[in-house]
Amino acid sequence: MTYFEIFHLPPKLGLDTAALEKQFYKLSREYHPDRFASKSVEEQNKATEMSSLLNDAYRTLKDPIRRTEYLLELEGIELEEQSVKATAAAREAGKEKKQIVPPDLLEEAFELNMQLEEMKMAKQMGDDDLQLRKDLEAAKANFTAMLDASQKTLEALWQSWDAAVDSGDDGAKDAAKDEMVATLNRRSYLRNLVRDVNAALE
Repeated sequence: MTYFEIFHLPPKLGLDTAALEKQFYKLSREYHPDRFASKSVEEQNKATEMSSLLNDAYRTLKDPIRRTEYLLELEGIELEEQSVKATAAAREAGKEKKQIVPPDLLEEAFELNMQLEEMKMAKQMGDDDLQLRKDLEAAKANFTAMLDASQKTLEALWQSWDAAVDSGDDGAKDAAKDEMVATLNRRSYLRNLVRDVNAALE
């Protein structure tokens, strides 16, 4: 049973979160352990499992990004940037997780890394390079604007996916999937850049 099926929903990305919450509380009452106190151990265990599954499903579906990642997983796509397995493997090997750099950001990311190194060296020497700080603030504003744009792109793709589901257009679904993967990876990379700049500016 998928998270969508638990809430009797189609596998779509545009959800009424208020209705989702209402259904969640209704089902939570239905599977509350207290209601199964006098039942058999097997029934109690099933209710506990269902309650846990219900919580996981609700947490995932109420968040639009997690909902998108989950739907892509159902479609057989594991995002490298968001992959828990990739994170665990990198940690185990003592390496940084591989990041997928969007081609159009290569030059700006390279420039930013140079600036971050300069800022690191300046801090170690007890200096505060005002021009460098200003450049990093400008880079942060630029990447934040790109992050906002990627969010708008995602929202448009959610509509494209839902329309393709409604019409049964597999070609349009595949196109939306590919675009969502690229946009989510771009969003993740940009968030990391903004995080790095914030850390350098502290």
